[in-house]
Amino acid sequence: MKRTFVIVSIVGLLLLAACGSHASEKQSQHQQVAQGDNKERTTNISSETADTHDDTQNDKSDHDGNNENADSHQEKAVEKGNTSSNHKASKKEQYLQKLEEVSKKVEKMRDNPVDDTTLALKKVEGDAYDMLDGLLNEVYGVLQDHLPTDKMDELRKEQREWIHYRDQTAKKASLKYEGGTLEQYEYVKTENNLTEKRCLELIGEYMPSDV
Repeated sequence: MKRTFVIVSIVGLLLLAACGSHASEKQSQHQQVAQGDNKERTTNISSETADTHDDTQNDKSDHDGNNENADSHQEKAVEKGNTSSNHKASKKEQYLQKLEEVSKKVEKMRDNPVDDTTLALKKVEGDAYDMLDGLLNEVYGVLQDHLPTDKMDELRKEQREWIHYRDQTAKKASLKYEGGTLEQYEYVKTENNLTEKRCLELIGEYMPSDV
C-alpha cells in the first residue's frame, strides 16, 4: 500500500513538471510573438515617418520651384514694362492712333444725333468735317516738314488732283437728293468719308517711320 502511494506521488510530480514546462514554453512563444509584433510596428512607424519626411521635402521643393517660376515671370514682366516705357512712338504711329480716335468719334456722333431731323444730321456731318479736314491738314503739314523737296512736289500735285476728285464725287453722290433737304447733307458726308480714307493714305504711304 505504501509503495502504491509513492508511485502515484511520483507520477503526479512528473505530470506537474510537464505541465509547468509546457506553460513556460507557451509563455515564451507568446513573448516572442509579441516582440515580433512590436518590432513590425516599430518598422512600420519608421517607414511612415520616412515617407512623411520625403513628402515634406517634396512639398518644399515644389514650393521653392513655384516661387522661382513666379520670380522669373515677375522679372520678365518688369523687363517688358521697361522696354515699353523706353519705346517712343514715331510720327506715323502717333497719327495712325489719332486717326483711329477721330474715326471713332465721328462714328459715335453719327450713331447718336440729337434727333432724326435733317438739321441734326447736317450738324453731325459739319462737326465731322471740321475734325477730319483738320486732321488732313495737320498730316499734310508734317509731310511738308519731313519729305524731300522732289517728293513733296509730287505730293502737292497729287493732292490737288485728289481734292478735285473728292469734290466731284461728293457732287455726284448728292444729286440723288437734288433739290431736297438731304442734298447738302449727302455732299458733306461723302466728302468726310473720302477725307478719312485720304488721311490713312497719306499717313501710311508718305509719312516716314523714323521721325
